[in-house]
Amino acid sequence: MFKTLIASFFLAMALHGAERPNFVLIFIDDMGYGDIGPFGSTANDTPNLDKMAAEGLKLTSFYAAPVCSASRAQLLTGSYAPRVSVPGVFFPAGKHGLNPKEHTVADYLKELGYATMCVGKWHLGDQREFLPTRQGFDGYFGIPYSNDMRRPSSETGSGVHPLMRDEEVAKLLEDEDQRQVTRDYTTEAVGFIEKQSKGDKPFFLYFPHTAMHVPLFPHKEFVGKSRNGTYGDWVSEVDWSVGQVLDTIRRLGIEKETLVIFTSDNGPWASKGKAGGVSGPLRGSKGDTLEGGVREPTIAWWPGKVAAGSESGAIAGTTDVLPTFVSLAGGKVKEDIVIDGVDISEVLLKPGSEGPRDSWFYFKQNKLTAVRQGPWKLAVAPQTLGMGIREKPEDLKKPLRLYNLDKDLGETTDVSADNPDVVKKLQALADAKAAEIAANRRPAGEVKNPVLLFPSGKKGGKGKK
Repeated sequence: MFKTLIASFFLAMALHGAERPNFVLIFIDDMGYGDIGPFGSTANDTPNLDKMAAEGLKLTSFYAAPVCSASRAQLLTGSYAPRVSVPGVFFPAGKHGLNPKEHTVADYLKELGYATMCVGKWHLGDQREFLPTRQGFDGYFGIPYSNDMRRPSSETGSGVHPLMRDEEVAKLLEDEDQRQVTRDYTTEAVGFIEKQSKGDKPFFLYFPHTAMHVPLFPHKEFVGKSRNGTYGDWVSEVDWSVGQVLDTIRRLGIEKETLVIFTSDNGPWASKGKAGGVSGPLRGSKGDTLEGGVREPTIAWWPGKVAAGSESGAIAGTTDVLPTFVSLAGGKVKEDIVIDGVDISEVLLKPGSEGPRDSWFYFKQNKLTAVRQGPWKLAVAPQTLGMGIREKPEDLKKPLRLYNLDKDLGETTDVSADNPDVVKKLQALADAKAAEIAANRRPAGEVKNPVLLFPSGKKGGKGKK
């Protein structure tokens, strides 16, 4: 009897393991809500993303944070960025980064038997203690921060960026070398998928692109090929990269066991007079908590599981990636770690589901600036337009502005005077969340003597310990 029970147990485990999906999370930098075809772009050609949306699910109310590091911390930890003390942006050789004690989605999946890999922009601290390999990833390949964060090379004196392989600098990149970055990332990502498809482990590929952050560096094969200047050229290359990933998954015959999510870290850099993205019907851009700064163009693709050609306006966001992936992998989120994310598997797998979330909280730095519940959004603090835009419209200077997003997606008409009960309710909701996070904030990671990243053995270097 005992042997039979043991045999049944291992058989059930084997069957459960066979059902666990692979996960690919493609995270674009600074892409606007209106920058791709499925979300209304007429300026950029995105045939691969068009096909992905036709075969998958468009999430039209999917939120991130307004800037790079905060958004990445939010995604990996399932927590609003202030909860994990990553309210803004980390810089090269800074002493702070995402605390290695945080339990990331990669940590969870690795414990569940997944092979894990990060390819691309990290931006959660560039010191060895903060790198992906210390945050649940088996390997890392990419630039550890934004591509405008140049620093002088000890050899050439020009601005360079470190291209990392795991915990070492593989190469220092001059600006023009960045034209190869999207291609190199894609080759690495495809190689990882191919290798893991031959193994006995499910895999998690986190693929955060350097594109579309300024400065813009599309590959020479894409330069001048779009209808939308340099920005459109790089959008085309990102679309090509997505196509390479999806085509690889199809070619390997693993599409029915692989969930792919495409989204962005924040809204577009939309400075006037410079090449940048667009927010489509939304107001705002990178750096603000208007819809254009934090509502992201998001697509979920999983043939046979996610309904083709479907769309959902359910409120969801990057905090929900961790609990959703862990749930789909057959695991459970630790009860002793407070997070803000919820499992949105129903939204992905059941067409028409409203999902478990009815509210979203908008943070800029450590300050809660707005809250949404259902169609109502209350701005509880004055706001400015996004990064690079110097306009300060009068209507955004007033706190307690209420918008009905179902009727006014562009946040142009304050209806607070007509809905005092809604204002009161949402203000109380915002006050309670701000107080709860302030009382339960976890510290960022910290090192005492941060150093610049150089190849092992080079000047100023960070060689092997």
